[in-house]
Amino acid sequence: MACILHIETSTEICSVALSQDGTSLFQKTNREGMQAATLLAPYVKEALSFADSHAIPVDAVAVSEGPGSYTGLRIGVSTAKGVCYGRGIPMIALPTLQVMCVPVLLYEDLPEDALLCPMIDARRMEVYSAVYDRALRPVRAVGADIVDEQTYAELLDKGCPIYFFGNGSNKCREVITHPNAHFLENIHSEARFMFPLAEKAVALGRFVPDIAYFEPFYLKEFQATKAKSLLT
Repeated sequence: MACILHIETSTEICSVALSQDGTSLFQKTNREGMQAATLLAPYVKEALSFADSHAIPVDAVAVSEGPGSYTGLRIGVSTAKGVCYGRGIPMIALPTLQVMCVPVLLYEDLPEDALLCPMIDARRMEVYSAVYDRALRPVRAVGADIVDEQTYAELLDKGCPIYFFGNGSNKCREVITHPNAHFLENIHSEARFMFPLAEKAVALGRFVPDIAYFEPFYLKEFQATKAKSLLT
């Protein structure tokens, strides 16, 4: 019976949850914008206190690995590492864009051929996005897209409906007007939506192999870009 601590700080939402075999034991979420620096540690402390007071050993920590907010990801991953080191437990890294797909798959009535395009706001008309099928198999890899009417045209022209959602999708509504494009409201990445992906990772033994050297997706991309700029 795996008990997992879940940490989500990749966007403007700060969220912590504790689950056991996919059932929620504790949840705390703040949606008031970029407050992970002050709220995450108390939320995590409260979740761990709940587990300890009920004699429930925490078996792993799942953290949303990005892409997303540079500062938010650093705070979330650093906190996850601290808990893992302190308790001697493994860490699970979950792609933020896949976590965003979970509420869509759970609660939306989608056609069998639907494709999912979660979007995280970056700047101006740029978003972090990917395209998945309903089994969360990647159809288009994670990338930073500058959105115009042609950005997803090739996939849209194939006839499959694509569902766009996340905090980056609103600014794309007036640009992506293809009849196969659909937009979903109020879809966010929260700790409670990490449960099924984290449970699957535990079942398959997909843990971060070396926590000390783990970096969130945003930082890896940032450092690669920075290193390339220094060489050119």
